[in-house]
Amino acid sequence: MIQAIAIDDENMALEVIKAHASKVPFLELVEVFTDGVEGLEYIKSNPVDLVFLDINMPDISGVELAALLPKETMVIFTTAYSEFAVQGFELKAMDYLLKPFNLVRFLKACQKAQEWLELQPSNEPQFIYVKTNEGQFKVRFDELMCCEATGNYVTFHLRNERLMSRLTLAEIEKSLPSFFLRTHRSYIVNMKLVDKAERHQLLIGINSFPVSSTYLELVMEKFGKS
Repeated sequence: MIQAIAIDDENMALEVIKAHASKVPFLELVEVFTDGVEGLEYIKSNPVDLVFLDINMPDISGVELAALLPKETMVIFTTAYSEFAVQGFELKAMDYLLKPFNLVRFLKACQKAQEWLELQPSNEPQFIYVKTNEGQFKVRFDELMCCEATGNYVTFHLRNERLMSRLTLAEIEKSLPSFFLRTHRSYIVNMKLVDKAERHQLLIGINSFPVSSTYLELVMEKFGKS
């Protein structure tokens, strides 16, 4: 899951980013700012993976602000002025979105960020602890096929057993590495373990997990790269 913030001095532009971000399953827009300095201060104490950054802002420009960000923080510039594109790419921005941009263009930029992030050396943990009625279990990601929402619980489908914990799928999604992908409102699947992708299901050995129409295109693209 990519953690992101957006910085733009126009509230309308931030509303567009919020609306688009809500439709990208691997992106969490955690905060938005109309003031660049406030956004920079937030990042100092709350590191994020990605910043959507307007270039033409008062007091401090997006280009100036980008130079102050931690070097590992990805930047996608957003602006209404195409002449700033060269500056954006000179700073090795992940992408450059020319306003107004639609959801498809926004999604492509986010996918670039996701692909770049997946190529970086991983510091992610290899397991999580799952608390059940029988006790606490160490669950390795290379054994975890899928997480399924079942009422007020999440069922962890491992290769050789199932565990149930009183959690929401949204809560567990934040603890999973980026190769776990939501395929359905009730399912998150480990794409590294998928053997075969059919139109509306993913197969891991003899186990099948559903893919809804909402996530179909993203799932099929992800399967080809996993």
